[in-house]
Amino acid sequence: MECSSCSSRSSSSSLLLPARPSSFRVPHSLVPSKLRPSKSKLHQRLSVTRACGQDRNDSVDGFSILPSKLFSQEAIGAEYGEGFETFRQDGPMKVDVDFLNERLQEGFLKRIRYAMKPDEAYGLIFSWDNVVTDTRTMKMKIWKQLASEEGKEIPEDEHVQRLMLYAGADHVLRKVLLWELSESELERLKSRLSQLYVDHLVKLRKPIGGLREWLDAVSRSGIPCAVVSSLDRISMVEALDRLELKKYFQAVVSEEDGMESIAHRFLSAAVKLDRKPSKCVVFEDDPRGVTAAHNCTMMAVALIGVHPAYELVQADLTVASYNDLSVINLRRLFANKGSTFMDMEKQSIEKSPPKRKLSIDTIF
Repeated sequence: MECSSCSSRSSSSSLLLPARPSSFRVPHSLVPSKLRPSKSKLHQRLSVTRACGQDRNDSVDGFSILPSKLFSQEAIGAEYGEGFETFRQDGPMKVDVDFLNERLQEGFLKRIRYAMKPDEAYGLIFSWDNVVTDTRTMKMKIWKQLASEEGKEIPEDEHVQRLMLYAGADHVLRKVLLWELSESELERLKSRLSQLYVDHLVKLRKPIGGLREWLDAVSRSGIPCAVVSSLDRISMVEALDRLELKKYFQAVVSEEDGMESIAHRFLSAAVKLDRKPSKCVVFEDDPRGVTAAHNCTMMAVALIGVHPAYELVQADLTVASYNDLSVINLRRLFANKGSTFMDMEKQSIEKSPPKRKLSIDTIF
C-alpha cells in the first residue's frame, strides 16, 4: 500500500522523480536474468520504498539501500547549459538551466508582490556537509573507526586528513591511504563507511554556529530555503528535526531525487522552491559546489572551513560564519545584475552626428 506522502506529490516534485514501479512484485528468482533490473535501478527503487517508510533493513535481496554517494566525488554538472532528464506522462523532458530560467518567470501577481517585498523573490539553497552542520569531525571519526576495524592506522599528516574530508572514498582508500584492495573489498568498505555515517548522524545535535539566527532572519523576510544532500530523505528529515531546523526548510533534495551531479541538485532545489536559478543563492564550503552554483547561474556564498579563503575566491561572497551575514547582503549580491547577469555585456557606442559639408555659393 502506497503511503500518503508519496501519493500526494506536487507538480514540481513529480518532475524530479522517475516513475515509481508498480506495487505488484514478481519473485526475483522467477524473473529471467535478461529482464531483471540493474543494480542501480533496484537501488533507486529501494530508496523510494524506504522513503515511504518500508523496508528499513540494511539490505534487500542482497543489495544495500544505504546512501551510495556519501563518500563519493560527484560531477559538478551543468556545464554549458547541461541539465538532467526527467519523465512525465507525456514522455521524457529535458530540464536545463535556460529552460528553468525561462519557465519559472514570475507571473503578474508575483511581480507585484516581489515589487513590494523584493526579498521574497530570492531562494536560498544550503548544502548539508559543513554548511548546515559540522560533519568534518564526524567524518574523521568514521575514517578512524574504519581503520581500527581493519587493523590499520590513519596518518597524522594534516594534508592527508584534509584530503580524506572531501575526496571520494575510492581515491582516499587507494591513492591517499594506499590500501591494497580488490573490487569486492572496496565496495564492502564503501558500504561500511555509509553505514557508519548513518550511525553517527543520530549523534548530531548542533547546527553550524549562527545558522539558526540566520535562518530566523531570512524566515522573517519570507525567503524560502532548501537543503540538498546525498542522504536518504528519512535520515535527512530526522536529522533536521533533531537539529530543530526542520521548520526553516520548505524543500529537501535527497538521494531519492536521483540527481547525478551537484548542479542537478541545485536545479532540483530551485524547482521545488519555485524560484528561477538566477534568483537563487547557494551556501557552500567547497570550490566544486561554488562552480556548480555558477554553472546554474546562481550566486554562491562560501563558508571558510575545510577550504581556506584563498581557495574560495570564485565565490560571490566569502564569510567566516553566518554571523557576518544580513539580509541586505542578499540584495547587494543581486544589485545591478538583473535576471541576465550571466549574459555577456554589450558595449553601446553612440553614433557621432554626420559631419556637415561646407560649400561655397557663388552668385553671378
